[in-house]
Amino acid sequence: MKDVQKPAESTAAPDTTSEGFTDEERAAMKERAREVKASARRGSRADKAAEDEAAVLAKIAEMQEPDRVMAERLHAVIKACAPELAPKLWYGMPAYAKDGKVVCFFQSAQKFNSRYATLGFSDKANLDEGTMWPAAYALKELTAADEARVAELVKRAVN
Repeated sequence: MKDVQKPAESTAAPDTTSEGFTDEERAAMKERAREVKASARRGSRADKAAEDEAAVLAKIAEMQEPDRVMAERLHAVIKACAPELAPKLWYGMPAYAKDGKVVCFFQSAQKFNSRYATLGFSDKANLDEGTMWPAAYALKELTAADEARVAELVKRAVN
């Protein structure tokens, strides 16, 4: 039997500056996997819709101020101006979908340790304006004028 030389073990410290996923990003991916798994196990479409909305409301309730207040207001505005959108969790974030496809979502500042919350729109949103348009909006607070702008954007996004 021939002796096989084993590679020498490295004495260098593990690379902690990897450009891989952050802890927050890995957690979001795990949340998404749980969401997909839970959705596959549910029963009727009506049960799924009720459970999805309850999950969104529970996620909003977990948020810290001021994100929780903004998320509650956004939820109310989106439900009022676009009742055809179904609330659901998406990567652990409150999102609103049409025909199962996410149109818009709310990302709290705490989600990825950001300095502001974000109202984002997916490529399924019909917000195209020429060759360039915003797909996400930074939110530090939500005024009445902001709510009106959100309602306008969401209505456009679903039409």
